Amino acid sequence: MAALFDAYIMVDWSAASKPATGPNSIWIGLLMKDARLKLQFKAVNIDTRLKARAFIEDIVAKLTKRGDKVLLGFDFSLGYPAGTAAALGLDTSKQAPWAAMHAMLAGRYKDKPDNNSRPRFAIAAGLNYTISKGPFPFWGAPPADRATTLSATKPDYPADGPLAEFRLAELQQRAKPGASPKSCWQLYGAGSVGSQSLTGIPHVHALRQAWPNARIWPFEIGEGGPLTAESLAGIDVVIAEIYPSLVKTAPEKGEVADEAQVRQIARHYADLDEKSALGAIFSTGKSLSPEQTGIITGEEGWILGV
Repeated sequence: MAALFDAYIMVDWSAASKPATGPNSIWIGLLMKDARLKLQFKAVNIDTRLKARAFIEDIVAKLTKRGDKVLLGFDFSLGYPAGTAAALGLDTSKQAPWAAMHAMLAGRYKDKPDNNSRPRFAIAAGLNYTISKGPFPFWGAPPADRATTLSATKPDYPADGPLAEFRLAELQQRAKPGASPKSCWQLYGAGSVGSQSLTGIPHVHALRQAWPNARIWPFEIGEGGPLTAESLAGIDVVIAEIYPSLVKTAPEKGEVADEAQVRQIARHYADLDEKSALGAIFSTGKSLSPEQTGIITGEEGWILGV
């Protein structure tokens, strides 16, 4: 059986507030076919988010022009816990909650050429005000960006509260030994990923708008089940959320950890695809109820391979 994809592009995002390269910056792993149709890997380190998006748009255009199907992964949450769109009062009468969130964030967050991302804290404080009039649910900020509606410390997320601390995907992953993905609400501090989502989703939205033949999984394709060649008909690019820590990584000589991670996760998906096993992991989990699957495909999203 033929592989579902011809190229695998994995992105380790960064919410850095100024141009940066090296560790903890944006790394893009490219696993693509050469002239002999053999997969070859290279990593690209880009210093700003706007440049990274332009690079991705350019390389994907070249790949799809030659007829390749592309799997594009981003290492941040593409959705928020169930009820977020409603808590913000977003209009979901004509679009799904995830799409309303993407459009809203794209409208509020605009990167500058110098990578200035500090507005993310002000945006989060404003979203908190809309949701709770206080420092909930987003949290974590450096001293200069703290406010009455954005604190340095984690708020309570009661079981009967309006919004959960974690999405279903993180809860499932955290149940495994040694796995501890962070909440998308945490913006600052060791291991935090919330700022990557706030700064990254607007760029994913822009790419999706630019690519009519792209789909974001699991929101627009798959409906919670495995991916097949038939379900990919007419689709050039599948955008998915990845969690590089799903696979063990050993940096090679001269590699930084981020570079090694995008290399290894790209190889992981390509190896599964070669064995006709990749389509099966485009699934939201056999143990979930239809209601939970609806939450995942409508608002929260899922991590590819969890």
